[in-house]
Amino acid sequence: MDDLVQSIISRLIKKHHTNCPFALASLLGIHIRYADLGKATKGLYFRKLRRRFIVIHSQLPAEWQRFICAHELGHDRLHKGISRFFMEEHSYFAPGKLERQANRFAVALLTSDLTMLPDESISEFYLRAGIPQEILGGD
Repeated sequence: MDDLVQSIISRLIKKHHTNCPFALASLLGIHIRYADLGKATKGLYFRKLRRRFIVIHSQLPAEWQRFICAHELGHDRLHKGISRFFMEEHSYFAPGKLERQANRFAVALLTSDLTMLPDESISEFYLRAGIPQEILGGD
């Protein structure tokens, strides 16, 4: 799976010259919307009438919105035809295999232009990449 994720991300970046999830979604024709999704839902991805949408919880901090956009972009690239909610249940990432895959995609995309520094912890690396620290426990 990790090789597949890296291959997809490499092709996206090579073609579109960016790893910004918002820019990539736009370039891929995915519509981004913001809405108050309540306490349990950070974002969602769905298709309707051949149009693709990412909806991001409007009350999230910027780093979370960026991560959620990358996560939902992962669903678009990895799970064609499946609409999935990014749910927060008892822990941040309890929902299963598809959610873990989308998380890995998001982390790989958001860190694709960075290299870990010598003696840098994974927590420091994620902080430098703008990835929410809560992701550490669920990936």
